[in-house]
This record gives sequence, C-alpha cells and structure tokens, in this order.
Amino acid sequence: MTLTTTPERPRITVASIIEENGRFLLVEEERNGRLVLNQPAGHLEHGESLIEATIRETREETGWHFTPESLLGMYQNESTALNLTYIRFAFRGNATPPNSTPKLDEGIVRSVWMTLEEIQAEHARLRNPLVLRCIQDWLNGQSYPLDWIPQGSDPSLTGP
Repeated sequence: MTLTTTPERPRITVASIIEENGRFLLVEEERNGRLVLNQPAGHLEHGESLIEATIRETREETGWHFTPESLLGMYQNESTALNLTYIRFAFRGNATPPNSTPKLDEGIVRSVWMTLEEIQAEHARLRNPLVLRCIQDWLNGQSYPLDWIPQGSDPSLTGP
C-alpha cells in the first residue's frame, strides 16, 4: 500500500539543534535554485524511530555524530505553495566531528557554525520559520525528556 502525502497526512520531519560555544550547527543547502540555511534535518523513514532519524540526518547532512539528549519541541509548519503540512520533532544534543571529510547528502553545500546574530542577519535565507523558532526555544531552555517519545511499535495494532 502506498501512502500519499496530503493535507490529511502530514510529513514527519526531524531536526537536530546543536550549540557549541555560542554557535549553532546549520547546513547550507540548495533548494529550488537558491541557497538556504537549515538545521540538520530531514524526513522520518519507514521503520526508524524519530531518534534514529535525527541521528541519521545529522550524519548525512554534516558528517557530525549527533547524540540526542532531549526533545526540544514539536512544531507544525504549513507550506501553502506545496499544499503540505510538516510536523517537526526537534532534538537538543551534542555532536562530535567526523573523523574524515564526509560525503554530504545531495543538495547540501556545506555545514556551518553561526551565532544567533549571524542567523538573524540571514533571516531571508532561512529555509522556513522553524529554523529561528527552534534556536529561540533552545536559548529559552526548552527541553522535554526523550522518554516522552515512546519507542517501538505494538504488533497487535494493525491498520492506519
């Protein structure tokens, strides 16, 4: 069975919010012919947990090894141009640098560390409003335990 994405079936995304010495790890990526800034982020894939997805996406987009420590928040964003709803699970955590030069996902130009002021100055280049919202929530100390997100599935449950 193929599930289509419609306004009734939002896309689930994950994002990693990583700060070190007053700078946040972002990716510069090509999107619709322009360079935009985003947190390491991407879509949840079939069969993986949200935590597995954020670890994978961070590695694929930056080469950094992400260790989620808490859930920063859950966010909803509407793309009127695409008629899509996105639900983003953002995670706080730490990351360690890659051991070698990583091969980054297609469309990713580079990873970059930026201060809040630098990010605000590039406001027009942010991929979506959630980039700055997540950073502001991080700075405000927002944090929820990872166990708020149950892991695994119940094989006795069937159907959508």
